[in-house]
Formats: sequence, C-alpha cells, structure tokens
Amino acid sequence: MPNTLYRRLLFPLLTLPEPEASHELALKALRLVGTVLSPPRVDPRLAVNVFGLEFPSPVGLAAGFDKNGLAVRGLAALGFGHIEVGTVTPRPQPGKPKPRLFRLKEDEALINRLGFPSQGAAAVTGRLRKLANRGFVLGVNVGPNADSVGVEGFVESARALAPFADYVTVNVSSPNTEGLRAMQQAGTLAALFEALSWLERPLLVKVALDLTEDQLAAILDAVLAQNVAGIIAANTTIERPSDLRSHFAAEAGGLSGLPVRRRSTEMVRSIYRRTEGRLPIVAVGGVFTAEDALQKILAGASLVQVYTGFIYEGPLAARAINRGLLRALEARRGESVHQLVGKEVH
Repeated sequence: MPNTLYRRLLFPLLTLPEPEASHELALKALRLVGTVLSPPRVDPRLAVNVFGLEFPSPVGLAAGFDKNGLAVRGLAALGFGHIEVGTVTPRPQPGKPKPRLFRLKEDEALINRLGFPSQGAAAVTGRLRKLANRGFVLGVNVGPNADSVGVEGFVESARALAPFADYVTVNVSSPNTEGLRAMQQAGTLAALFEALSWLERPLLVKVALDLTEDQLAAILDAVLAQNVAGIIAANTTIERPSDLRSHFAAEAGGLSGLPVRRRSTEMVRSIYRRTEGRLPIVAVGGVFTAEDALQKILAGASLVQVYTGFIYEGPLAARAINRGLLRALEARRGESVHQLVGKEVH
C-alpha cells in the first residue's frame, strides 16, 4: 500500500470519526493483524545493541499508542523493532474528560490532554504475561495515578509489570497529570531511581521537551549518578509555535508531531554532547520519515520512536523508515546503523 494511497484515501476515512473512536478501531484491527502475521525479518545491519538488549531495528513505537497492551503483536507485525506499552498506572483510572485528543491536520500534529487513561497494572500485566517468544523488544512505561502522584505509584506499577517486559520507562514528563513534571527535579528523580534500584530490567526516564538547559543538565547529572540505562527525549510540549495553522492550536495539552521535530533533535544533540555519548538516547518527536530518523541518530540517538508520524504516515511507516535507513547506511558505506550514532555532533 503506497504511502500516497494511505494519505489520500485511507487517512481521510480513518479520521472521520472522533479521534479516540478511530484510535480504538485501529487497535481492534491491529489485534486481528497480530493473530495472522508475525514480525517481519529485518536486515541485520539495522540491529542495535543498547541497554544490554538486542533491538532488531532502531525504529520503535512510542508509549501512548497502545496504553493497555491490547495490540502488541499486531504492532510488531508492522515492522517496529520495539513496542513501548503505557503509560500504565497502578490502579485503573479514566483520565481527563473528553474531548481530549485533537488532530491538527494542517500542521501534521496532535494535541492530547488524556491524563493517563489506564486499565491499571493488573489488567495490563495479564496481557503482557502472554507475550512470550516475542521476536521484538517490549517496554513498559509507568506512571502514578492522578490522585497520588509520587514515587510509590511508579514503584507499584513497575513491580507488577517489569517481570513481563524487557525494559521499564518512568514517565515524569506528561503535562496532563498535575504535579508530575515537578518530579523532574534532580533530588526527586534521585529518590525515584533509588526506589527502583531493585529492578532487574533496564530503567529509562522520559523527560519533557520544555526543560531549560540548566534543568536538563541537573537531570543528566542525576541520571548518570544512578543506575539508569537511558533517557527518552522527549515528551510533548505545552508551548505553541506561532506558525501553527489548525483551529485546534489553542487547545490545552501536549503538542506532538512535525512542529516539535527540530527541537527534539536539538535536545538529543545537547544530551549526547553533555554526556559525551555515555548515556543511550531514545529520540521521539516528529519522526515521520527515514530522514527524520536519520537526523536524530546522527545527533546521538541510538533508537527512535514514532507516534504521531505513525498516525499520519500509516501502517507501513516503520518498514519505510527501516528501508530508508538502510539506503542511508549504504550511501555512507557503513556496516551497521549503530555506526551512525552521534556522527554529526561536534
């Protein structure tokens, strides 16, 4: 299915319903895909070894698309080298009132103020325990319930989910849960990392795009001082570029998609430079094409994640990005994509 067909025919049809309704339809279709298709074979030159895990390719699906682990196998069948489920909270919660998800089609962006709608750790654990012999890397993204933001909420979800995942991400950066972003302070983060020091899985932290350079530096110091495997840069932004065209631009929530592409790449480069490449980076924000992914890898990312780009580019997005990365690798006469990490950081 060429991308042009998806863009001209299927995307308009899929986006006729209210955004969350169409999202639920997509998850149901992907559950069916997972019953008949397996993850595709990927060129070994795309394999990335990071956090002690072997990723079939650097292209993964960001947390937020499959919050409850409903369609993991179907998503992997589309060519994603890793799937990050979540954000999962300890107890079920509905999230914020609807409408809370908005498509900014003119800007190829989304705004969400979902507020961690989650079926809870017990329900998601029940699904993940069935995903043995996966052939792809599975991550879980955890956060606290809205009525009890604090360290214990992360610990409770991680304790339930970690045994059934390959890595765990703590989400301290969503703008839609009151008090959560305050946990990005270095002292609070250090306490959180210490509370999760028992984890037998790689621990990652997802940070906000809206951090100042001083805030980011303090976070990196805390991350490097603890047993933290990597950083995900970055979550959605509450800022609004002046050139947004959609009438939804003023809606409250986190903005993602093409408007954050350049800023997220700059953040990756800053982290790579500050840490001298010692901290593995997962880049997320505005990844639509292979060129987008390549720019983030050259800036220092070992892995990239797609979310809004998946919505706009369609079900073949991951495969198309993987093919494009192979072409870029061949053009540079490289033997593996890992050789490109940080090559344009000066």
